[in-house]
Amino acid sequence: MTRIDTKFAELAKAERTAFVSFIMAGDPTPDLCAEVLHGLPGAGVDVIEIGMPFTDPMADGPAIQLAGQRALDAGMTLNKTLEMVRTFRKTDNTTPIVLMGYYNPIYSKGVDRFLTEASEAGADGLIVVDLPPEEDSELCLPAQDAGLNFIRLATPTTDDKRLPKVLQNTSGFVYYVSITGITGSAEASAASVGPEIARIQSQTDLPVCVGFGIKTPEAAASMAKIADGVVVGSAIVERMARGDSAEQVLTFVSELAAATHS
Repeated sequence: MTRIDTKFAELAKAERTAFVSFIMAGDPTPDLCAEVLHGLPGAGVDVIEIGMPFTDPMADGPAIQLAGQRALDAGMTLNKTLEMVRTFRKTDNTTPIVLMGYYNPIYSKGVDRFLTEASEAGADGLIVVDLPPEEDSELCLPAQDAGLNFIRLATPTTDDKRLPKVLQNTSGFVYYVSITGITGSAEASAASVGPEIARIQSQTDLPVCVGFGIKTPEAAASMAKIADGVVVGSAIVERMARGDSAEQVLTFVSELAAATHS
């Protein structure tokens, strides 16, 4: 079992919804990002997603696109992202970490080398949004052989014919994209998302986490009633972009986490 599997088993036993947070590695500066990263577990985060900065983030909205660009401008690289994970593990060996991004930087580094270094650094799972199930041999299956969960996205357009293919080699959890479009582009509605979450849950034993379009503690609490986990990214990234201190960002994160857990 990975740390992700262990965490969701613990949460299920406690009848508690997971709170998953996203930050972009190196944004807005490596120092501030590292300070926030190390404070996330204490703020109530159950699973941490760390974005791997990339020049062409096609699935992301302006907030995360700009976060990636700021990180790249600050000198962030894939190697430095892995080093952030490695440093985090020196003081926290239990909080799951998921690396989220795009295939190009991984391919450029070399799949085998990346998987070895990611695993050794202490990563637990991957979300690579531009690799469909038809390309599982590229990264998904090698990642699982290396002991990393490969987390797949399901969307409002993933119909009953497509869903089994999406779930086939997914592990860790299923990430349900609550809106049609890019990250941070619209508000998600629990009323519309609920039936879709239930449909996916009926087809898999994996936890189903919902993300995209969740921006407030109130929205997080609403989604927590219908999903196994709630993911917030853009709203946190926007706080960091506007110049909030690490303490201010973590206060906001703790409000989201408390609402989810309630």
